[in-house]
Amino acid sequence: MPERLAEETVASADRTVPCRVVVCRDCCCGTVKVDADHAAQTARLREIAPVRISECLDVCEQANVVVVQPSTAGRAAGARPVWLGLVNDRDATEDIADWVRAGGPGVAPRPDILDLYLIEPPRRTPTPS
Repeated sequence: MPERLAEETVASADRTVPCRVVVCRDCCCGTVKVDADHAAQTARLREIAPVRISECLDVCEQANVVVVQPSTAGRAAGARPVWLGLVNDRDATEDIADWVRAGGPGVAPRPDILDLYLIEPPRRTPTPS
């Protein structure tokens, strides 16, 4: 039995999870409150990486919010998710797509232009028990 467990651990370690993208599409992001082609943005990002549509990410003042999650290799290199806000035009979406295609956080250097969109993730406070 231990041999099988070791084989499963090696097999799961060999699996590579690609860079992923989370796109907020709730109360502000993805609505008419933000002048952007939300469907085109989501479709473009889906051409490059798996995309998850999220409910509110609690940074409404930064709509549209896109979070680029590192791949397995990026995580192994110590990368964390990168939060980008005010991603409201085609050029910003293309800059993100290019970076994700190159490997994203921890694999490819973040293009300097994306520094303009960096935001801090919201700090969540634990619910009192």
